[in-house]
Amino acid sequence: MYEATYHKPASVDAAAAAMAGAEDGKFLAGGQTLLPTMKQHLAAPSDLVDLRGAGLSGISVSGSTVTIGATTTHAEVAGNAALQAACPGLAKLAGGIGDPAVRHMGTIGGSIANNDPAADYPAGLLGLGATIVTNQREIAADDFFTGMFSTALEDGEIITAVRFEAPAASAYAKFPNPASRYAMTGVFVARTADGVRVAVTGAGSDGVFRHAGMEAALAADFSPAALDAVAVSEDGLLSDIHGSAAYRANLVRVMAKRAVAAA
Repeated sequence: MYEATYHKPASVDAAAAAMAGAEDGKFLAGGQTLLPTMKQHLAAPSDLVDLRGAGLSGISVSGSTVTIGATTTHAEVAGNAALQAACPGLAKLAGGIGDPAVRHMGTIGGSIANNDPAADYPAGLLGLGATIVTNQREIAADDFFTGMFSTALEDGEIITAVRFEAPAASAYAKFPNPASRYAMTGVFVARTADGVRVAVTGAGSDGVFRHAGMEAALAADFSPAALDAVAVSEDGLLSDIHGSAAYRANLVRVMAKRAVAAA
């Protein structure tokens, strides 16, 4: 690992100031991607700005509005009783990320900022129609995830929380890689006040995406059988050593049906 200057600011403003003064700094949340990358000498930031002391952790449910702080760990999301009642689909999603070590260190903000194409949270937040709150603005999930490892975040912008309205029903189903537990295909389904939303992760060559055909079918009939006649195109899907595009297209349907059944 290359030498780096470590900062642990006590507020979001102090974190932003530390990053502004860094030559080539990186924000550090759970470190589940950044630190292994640094250990392999694939990244060499001049400064690490640790957000875990900036007061960004915690979960609140006020009426139907759910707010989750950016440095809240996967284990905290999975185990929070209020969230389990308001949105069991997201709580269960968090409980299936990685292993216990990853779940107790990794954070929701770090995951969506990295936007790994096989990560679970992007599907959850896109499926819920969530809002990503930063120190500068609020960004709809539909506008936040812009491509593989790419988001709408500007340089120096800090995710502070995610917020969404509790859905009437929600669930997540994924086919995990047996080694990494990343999703070879994962589907999050939510029935919200604005309609049904279906978000797919792990299968798209450009990252997480919504499936309009499934949303339309489930809006008319929220049942697994409603998806039988929905076409799932191989176009734009990943094809790699773990599975072809055709295999993933089938997984999209299978995981979606399981998610609807669970919801």
